[in-house]
Amino acid sequence: MEQQLKTQAAQPRTAYADGDIVLFRDVEKYWLGEPGHTFVARVVRAWRHAHTGKVLCDLTELGGKRHIAGADPEYMRLLPPADAMADIDSAPLSEPDTGAMTPAAVAWLRQHLVQGSTKLPAQR
Repeated sequence: MEQQLKTQAAQPRTAYADGDIVLFRDVEKYWLGEPGHTFVARVVRAWRHAHTGKVLCDLTELGGKRHIAGADPEYMRLLPPADAMADIDSAPLSEPDTGAMTPAAVAWLRQHLVQGSTKLPAQR
């Protein structure tokens, strides 16, 4: 009996907005086995190619100097803000040891405490 292999892949988002943070894979570097083929970038502009009608994106690497013009959205995946903020949202605020909190959670707390109030924002 033959068994079909099933792969589960994230479906690409069909439309990206300016400012979205994405994971981008340079497909040519990837298939050639070259380093640096996958990196985090910000969408600078999304546009439609005049001749093909395909939507493409211009990207800027976060923390780097690379600029990718005309990136194919099929090789991009959105990095949701909820994932980036999960450590802050789940910080153990009742812990007496602030070392148990991640640096991001501590930075968030410091920012709110420096804003002239020793009170934390109301819990939602």
